[in-house]
Amino acid sequence: MSLFQVSDTGKISVHGHLDHNTLSKDFWVCLSGAEQDILKRTKTCTIDLSDVERVDSAGLAWLLNAIRDGKQQGIDVSLHDMPEKLLKLAKISDLDSFLPVN
Repeated sequence: MSLFQVSDTGKISVHGHLDHNTLSKDFWVCLSGAEQDILKRTKTCTIDLSDVERVDSAGLAWLLNAIRDGKQQGIDVSLHDMPEKLLKLAKISDLDSFLPVN
């Protein structure tokens, strides 16, 4: 199974570990051309983190880059069901205000 799946409505479901072992590329580069087209068409992207088992600072950086990449493409990115550990990591890093959490 891949790290995430993109639905035709712009919802991205992330699975498993969101850490330095699973992330080697920025968010936008990880997407296929078809997935990029879906997000450009819907102009919205909800990243569902409810199935994330582990996250570290690389995962936090990946999410921040996803928000940045989305803005550059005219896509409104929001985060849904953030794991408590990720919220704590964002707070101690003083980055929680940059995360659009639903």
